[in-house]
Amino acid sequence: MRPRFEWQLRSRTLALGERTLVMGVVNVTPDSFSDGGDFFHADRAVEHALELLDEGADILDIGGESTRPGKKEPVSEQEELRRVVPVVAGVLRQAPDAIISVDTYKAAVAAEAVRKGAEIVNDVSAFRWDPQMAATVAGLQCGAILMHMRGRPEEWRSQPADPDLVGTVKKELADAARVARAAGVARESIMLDPGFGFGKNFDENYPLLARLAELQALGYPILSGTSRKSFLGRTLAHGGQDAAPRERIVGTLATVTASILKGAHVVRVHDVKVTVEAAKVADAILRGEAG
Repeated sequence: MRPRFEWQLRSRTLALGERTLVMGVVNVTPDSFSDGGDFFHADRAVEHALELLDEGADILDIGGESTRPGKKEPVSEQEELRRVVPVVAGVLRQAPDAIISVDTYKAAVAAEAVRKGAEIVNDVSAFRWDPQMAATVAGLQCGAILMHMRGRPEEWRSQPADPDLVGTVKKELADAARVARAAGVARESIMLDPGFGFGKNFDENYPLLARLAELQALGYPILSGTSRKSFLGRTLAHGGQDAAPRERIVGTLATVTASILKGAHVVRVHDVKVTVEAAKVADAILRGEAG
């Protein structure tokens, strides 16, 4: 059975566990693997975010830097602020009650986004890449998502397999949570993300998904982000070619359902409407199991 939590955000608390919350992805980037920069301009990104809310998104995750595999120049702090902050502000002007997460590993971007009304900081590095991030999030008193990642994107294609990946993820997420709490982040504000696809090879993602329930032992709510990931493209390959990102939606729904049945509280996706429907069915299965 999925444990229940009260997740403390900046200005409100979210009940977790009774039903799955759906987080919609808003990439304000020119080079995202999933949508190819479709929402790079602020007005288009705001429009897309509002569409995701209409489709049933509980949370919007707005990010200004792609973390796709391969070596690339990092986005500067100033450029990321230019991309993200107008979108946060624009969404909240039209949907004041929207719950916004900012997807960033930079403390300055996190701080400004929260000042503009974001409720959550979603850090793919689990506070490791910016030494100021843990203290910044503690001071902001907002929600915090700590994601597991092996290495950096430019290293992923060459790093060896981990013979005990699930054990590594559990240990390193526990360590990340301890660091966050030592910096002053409230336990009730922390959520953990195993980081599907982030430094895991194609075959490692499935054991991680199959054993996702083991992360419940850490005592924090769990986010699962499998949407359109490349390991799905490999599984769904046809004619010797991996399935393209937009051909991975049905595969995504399979992993979303599995994640929920294994205990995920939040699922992060690009395709909100169909995910909301799949989550309703998966939640009904969980209720049936409890009954």
